[in-house]
Amino acid sequence: MTPRTIPVDVFDLIVFGATGDLAQRKLLPALFHRDVQGQIPPSARIIGSSRRAMTREAFRAFALASIETHVSEDERKPDTCKRFLDRLDYVAAEASQESGWNDLEKVLKPHADRIRVFYLAVGPDLFGPICERLGSHNLVTPNSRVVVEKPLGKNGASAKALNEQIGRIFPEPSIYRIDHYLGKETVQNLMALRFANALFEPVWNAAHIDNVQITVAETLGVEGRAGYYDTAGALRDMVQNHMLQLLCLVAMEPPTSIEADSVRDEKLKILQSLKPLTDGTLASQIVRGQYRAGASAGGAVPGYLEELGSDISKTETYVALKAEIGSWRWNGVPFYLRSGKRLPSRLSEIVVEFKPVPYSVFGTSAGNIASNTLVIRLQPDEGVKLMLMIKDPGPGGMRLRQVPLDMSFADAFGVRNPDAYERLLMDVVRGNQTLFMRRDEVTAAWNWIDPILDYWRESPELPKPYTAGTWGPTAAVALIERDGRTWHEGEVA
Repeated sequence: MTPRTIPVDVFDLIVFGATGDLAQRKLLPALFHRDVQGQIPPSARIIGSSRRAMTREAFRAFALASIETHVSEDERKPDTCKRFLDRLDYVAAEASQESGWNDLEKVLKPHADRIRVFYLAVGPDLFGPICERLGSHNLVTPNSRVVVEKPLGKNGASAKALNEQIGRIFPEPSIYRIDHYLGKETVQNLMALRFANALFEPVWNAAHIDNVQITVAETLGVEGRAGYYDTAGALRDMVQNHMLQLLCLVAMEPPTSIEADSVRDEKLKILQSLKPLTDGTLASQIVRGQYRAGASAGGAVPGYLEELGSDISKTETYVALKAEIGSWRWNGVPFYLRSGKRLPSRLSEIVVEFKPVPYSVFGTSAGNIASNTLVIRLQPDEGVKLMLMIKDPGPGGMRLRQVPLDMSFADAFGVRNPDAYERLLMDVVRGNQTLFMRRDEVTAAWNWIDPILDYWRESPELPKPYTAGTWGPTAAVALIERDGRTWHEGEVA
């Protein structure tokens, strides 16, 4: 099956932080793939910018190295590489000083009528200064958009300040708060499963669903990012943005259309309906952990404190929590979220466990009847799996077993699955904000997360230790087993 590729309008994309890790690993390879697919117009330009002095030729060499590292050899034809590299330019500019901004102005001004995308692949402390200079140099046109990466603040107050800084230069419809999880094929297929099929929506409620589990597990540690990570932690890094957004897509009411504000209105209602975690529930409904030395990904690995170079830290590398939604659809259905580093498997999935059949007509000899489970796998091997009970083939009476109806997107469609950034970058050019967070969503998410951060800050208790290569602290197992449930363990990668 050949994917349908729809060209976009001519644009200039300016990447601030163009020599950084995100640009190297994700942005440049994503743009190259879109160029290979013929989606980027011939005259569109990609302009890198950072404080590093670099010639255009040196930046093109940097981009080629990125492509050679992160793009398969069969996609790197000489003509496609040349076409992509020919559209690259570079302008050195200091985010918090005037140096280089006149040069950027000269490069952009001749094409003021184009769509203009400013991608801020930099730390959040530079969002404001860059936006202010874009405004003072009159580089923000009616067709301009700005893309900001997470983390958007460290708490609700800092997120509000950042939004106000950006909002002084860019109107809200021109601000794209990117969450790459929302660009994954499976995440969007969650909406298709729910709202394009008559099978699921009638049973998508508390009468039929027992619980929902969302897991984002990594085998890696902090990998040289200990300094940054120690100021963030798993709750800020994963739960406040990625995982709450996934929860919203599972739980939201059907929108009136797939238009951006219609979808985001429904997500906002879910965030506002989350039952607050209070002093009386925080201790029993949330667990934070920190990995110790152990074995992960086939070898011995150090603990978090060793990687940090410190004897003590209250920063969590693991978090598990129980969330509840105060609504008719979801009353009494727990949503269990967990995310951590140095776990046994690299895994991101949503598991919807339905209630068991009320009575078995088959007798004890047929075996236990397991609950139907819908597993939506985000990574690796994106796909959807529905676990059903069937008769074990063969003579000898009725014996039941659970088997999957399994759809791997790679197998089903026979095409390379585009990276999330490919889709999201083209959505920015199109002006489609459906998969981007609105300001009130960010505020509502922080309103729910802030009390947890406050509680941890005031508590003398340290994160509970867990050995690298295990599924987290034993307290996380107790969190769900107190409710008579167990964590769904994906296959170990």
